[in-house]
Amino acid sequence: MAVTSWEYKVVYMDFRGRASVEGDEQFIAKEERRSAFARRVMNTLGTEGWELVGVQPLWPAETSYLIFKRPGTGETNMSGGEAESTEKPEAPSTPPAAAPEANTQRLDPAGDDTGKFVQL
Repeated sequence: MAVTSWEYKVVYMDFRGRASVEGDEQFIAKEERRSAFARRVMNTLGTEGWELVGVQPLWPAETSYLIFKRPGTGETNMSGGEAESTEKPEAPSTPPAAAPEANTQRLDPAGDDTGKFVQL
């Protein structure tokens, strides 16, 4: 069974009229609606095969990261300039040791705002 590899593109979108597509700045046209501007940017990426898969709102609320993906070639531009290997790693000869139980905590349900945690 072949594993699909993906490549991703992150776009910074300022809904006042600016988009940064990996350093390529795009600006809203005079008299263009914000929704039309966002659609224009996304349609351009769509023609290149990119599919919008997520939106991460940022603070202040008028900005977001738009996350796009498309099928990859199995090669990426990693920080060291090396291409990612498409070979599958060998399976370990012995199963890994069981992980110890996690020390899971949650906030006290009493809601007294003391920041106390209770052990689960």
